[in-house]
Amino acid sequence: MTNLDPNLKRQVQRLYQLYVCARWLFVVGSWLTLGSLGIWGLREEIAFWREHFTWVAVRYAIAYNRIPSLCLAFCIGVTTAVLIWQTQTMFWGLSAEEKQRLERQAKRIHAIGPRHPLWKWINQ
Repeated sequence: MTNLDPNLKRQVQRLYQLYVCARWLFVVGSWLTLGSLGIWGLREEIAFWREHFTWVAVRYAIAYNRIPSLCLAFCIGVTTAVLIWQTQTMFWGLSAEEKQRLERQAKRIHAIGPRHPLWKWINQ
């Protein structure tokens, strides 16, 4: 990304910001849908945990309520993955492959022009 013209560099940055926002929107959407369903499915166990919390109670709740447990595990996994990706990007920056992929995507969007749904976003 060092040899890029300033316009393409700005477009790549906007595209990267869009990907970050999209990942966090996916996390929030997962928690609002699957996470709330998982918590609702475990509501009786959570009430029991508030009175008598033991790890055995947690284990049995997970073992006998598989679908709510899988919903919560998915949400926790997606959140953890996005947090790790975001932290890695903040500390070490984007990898060369990721930069090239974003450059190709920005060039492809620019080549398609105003018909592309992201054209307006990256050309502001």
